[in-house]
Amino acid sequence: MRKRHQSPNSEILLQTIVHTMQEKKGKGIVSLNLKKINSAITDYFVICHATSRAQVDSIAQHIVNEVSVKCGQKPYNKEGFENAEWILIDYIDVVVHVFLDLARNYYQLEQLWADAEKTAYDDQD
Repeated sequence: MRKRHQSPNSEILLQTIVHTMQEKKGKGIVSLNLKKINSAITDYFVICHATSRAQVDSIAQHIVNEVSVKCGQKPYNKEGFENAEWILIDYIDVVVHVFLDLARNYYQLEQLWADAEKTAYDDQD
């Protein structure tokens, strides 16, 4: 399977997303580097969670806004804003997952991609 698009700016996009999650107090922020996995169609997954639907929505909206301003990119696709339990924002090279804490525990996305290189970012207090 071939990636949809490859950009040299995926690391800049990744750092912008992580910083934005930290600004909005996202919890358990991790990135999964999928570049070495042949079946992956993206370079990175970035994952975090929040304790309320309002915060999930706020984090996701802030990511969309900040990436647009700082990176000049609009999402290729976005899903989940209706119920704010799991919002997915697809930037092709980086796919963002913002979970409600219970949904993150249930789906265990990191376990599905356990062979990916994982980077954890300390929660901001």
